[in-house]
Amino acid sequence: MEQQLQVVLTGVIALGVLAQWLSWKAKLPAILPLLLLGVLLGPVTGLLDPDALFGDLLFPMVSLAVAVILFEGSLTLSFKEVRGLSAVIRRMVTLGALVSWAVAAFAAYWFVDLDWQMAALFGALVVVTGPTVIVPLLRSVRPRAPVATILRWEGIVIDPIGALLAVLVYEFIVSAAAAEGGPLLTVVGLLFKVIASGVALGALGGFLLGVVLRRYWLPDYLINVVVLAAVLSVFTAANLLAHESGLLAVTVMGIWMGNMKHVPLEDVLDFKEDLTILFVTGLFILLAARIDAAVLGQVGMGALLVLLAIQFVAQPLKVWLSAPGAGLSWREKLLIAWIGPRGIVAAAISGLFSLRLQEAGVAGAELLVPLTFSVIVGTVVFAGATAGPVARWLGVAEPEDRGVLILGANALSRAIAGVLQEYGFRAVIADSDYSGIREARMAGLETFYGNVVSVAADRRLDLVGIGRLLAMSRHPELNALAAVRYKPEFGAARVHVLRTSRESGDSDRNRLVPNIQGQTMFDEDLDIETLLGTLAGGARVSATRLSENFGWEAYRERYLDSGGHLLFAIDPRGGLHVTGPAFSVRPAPDWTLIGIHGDAEERGAEDGGGIAAMA
Repeated sequence: MEQQLQVVLTGVIALGVLAQWLSWKAKLPAILPLLLLGVLLGPVTGLLDPDALFGDLLFPMVSLAVAVILFEGSLTLSFKEVRGLSAVIRRMVTLGALVSWAVAAFAAYWFVDLDWQMAALFGALVVVTGPTVIVPLLRSVRPRAPVATILRWEGIVIDPIGALLAVLVYEFIVSAAAAEGGPLLTVVGLLFKVIASGVALGALGGFLLGVVLRRYWLPDYLINVVVLAAVLSVFTAANLLAHESGLLAVTVMGIWMGNMKHVPLEDVLDFKEDLTILFVTGLFILLAARIDAAVLGQVGMGALLVLLAIQFVAQPLKVWLSAPGAGLSWREKLLIAWIGPRGIVAAAISGLFSLRLQEAGVAGAELLVPLTFSVIVGTVVFAGATAGPVARWLGVAEPEDRGVLILGANALSRAIAGVLQEYGFRAVIADSDYSGIREARMAGLETFYGNVVSVAADRRLDLVGIGRLLAMSRHPELNALAAVRYKPEFGAARVHVLRTSRESGDSDRNRLVPNIQGQTMFDEDLDIETLLGTLAGGARVSATRLSENFGWEAYRERYLDSGGHLLFAIDPRGGLHVTGPAFSVRPAPDWTLIGIHGDAEERGAEDGGGIAAMA
């Protein structure tokens, strides 16, 4: 038995990691292959029976894993960010969430015969979309910026809010079951005890842990372990103090810590994200494997009707009630309503709640997991298969990933971003140097303040329409790290790095190994310090369109032979080419060349049919 359990655990982890990798390659949410793998191993083939293998350990394992998932999600809910969101996003995560909850609950009550308590719990579970399923879809669909921004932020903010709503509904059901049909006052008393215990312990735990981290009372190597131990301790202590209050406690704990000032959470978020990936990988397979084929068939037609109600009633109502005054066209509203896949929180919590409610003898609890999973799979497949064609049909999809992500907010980056923006390319400047970011914002450029390889960038950096990285910071290690991070995103041919003076010397002590670098930008003997010096000396970044009368040879003679440098070329179809060792195209008439040179006095001069337009 021990050897069999070891083989199963290893197999679940290995297959789960394979499913994660396949989802990454296919640019699909990982939740879909994980759930399908669990169903295949469980009800379809019978190879995996979690209840028989884990016995009494299954319940505590799932509980602790869900506690960590909830804590990690609630850490990202910043009240400051919610206040700063546009009105349409605030309405979507408040009024819109309530509308979705009501429609889903009513559909479950009417079509699947759930009682009103279980229907309300199901409705609370499926209000959550989540960034883990939204972001991959946005990158493949490439909607216009307003649509992408609304969907991405709604997915981020609704995650912990929906989890908290589901936990509160669950606590009410548990309190009602504990009262064993007693008067409403007894149910309310038990619910108050659960909420008070969860909120008090969660707030106290979050405050104390935040103080410990803020005052640096822990060595770096112990921080993540202590945080994990604290989360599990608060979860267990809350359950001992008031039955089933642990989930509420860890949710409050995460929200409290996420809103404390000056608490260094970057490393904690990294570690918790890694744990969440591991737990989600195993959890989804095990929970999907527990689905009873007979129960799955029982909710079959009802689940389909519930899915249709959520997709074609709840989603449009949520968007149309939330969007007044947002300046969105009906086409953009329709696409926002079309994309509503459910994700990690719904799957993880539904499995735990189903286990606990079945133990408590609550009728209909066994239907919770198959019904929730049906909605998850249905909404993910529906959005993944149809959102792209619908976006293109509506005319609200970006034609291609023409935009650029520029690492570094120095003067050269700002000048290049300004010219590219004038020619219709979306250019996002990212840097941790606030003074450079401030200068870029004052120039009217789009910016991201932060590290491009951070968790915050993964969650909040909007890459819709972005298809190329220009790493132009003065720190070669950061450029290389960004190149490694974004090669899988954009492809190796579309990741470009500008050398620094440290790498231009002959010494191998400062030259980074080629395999972690991107494509070399511009001339091999150019570095960022040289170009910044050229700018400081009065040169400008300019764009010049070639014509029959002012062609490539004339451009070279005027600008390049006198000390200028060609940086980019835009072909007649609007494609951007970055110059460098691999650039072998000979520009022709109707091409636009972007270069840096000091010929400022002739920037408005006409050369036959060609006009040099200076940025």
